[in-house]
Amino acid sequence: LRTGSPIFQLHTILDGYHSEQRQNQMISKGKSQMDWPNSNHNSSPSSAVDVAPYPVDWTNRDRFTHFARYVMGTAQSMGYPLRWGGDWGADTETSDNRFDDLVHFEISE
Repeated sequence: LRTGSPIFQLHTILDGYHSEQRQNQMISKGKSQMDWPNSNHNSSPSSAVDVAPYPVDWTNRDRFTHFARYVMGTAQSMGYPLRWGGDWGADTETSDNRFDDLVHFEISE
């Protein structure tokens, strides 16, 4: 998928809706801390999505952070409130997270 920014012209959707089986898989792999049906991935339609800049480099935290700023800013300009899994408190302080999910974005109300 292409976006308007030359920095992030390509991104990839990794995950959306999680069935109970998929949510349990994510917990067992340490990729989620939310039991079924408490994750925002568990509603249908899902109110959460996992998306990353492409190609995905799991070792480049700075790239995920810059991408998240782009996504969050774009969503805000369109009137969509989002929360990012790299800053659960939405306080722009990323070092206070107990669990990082750098590809996770969810609609916040």
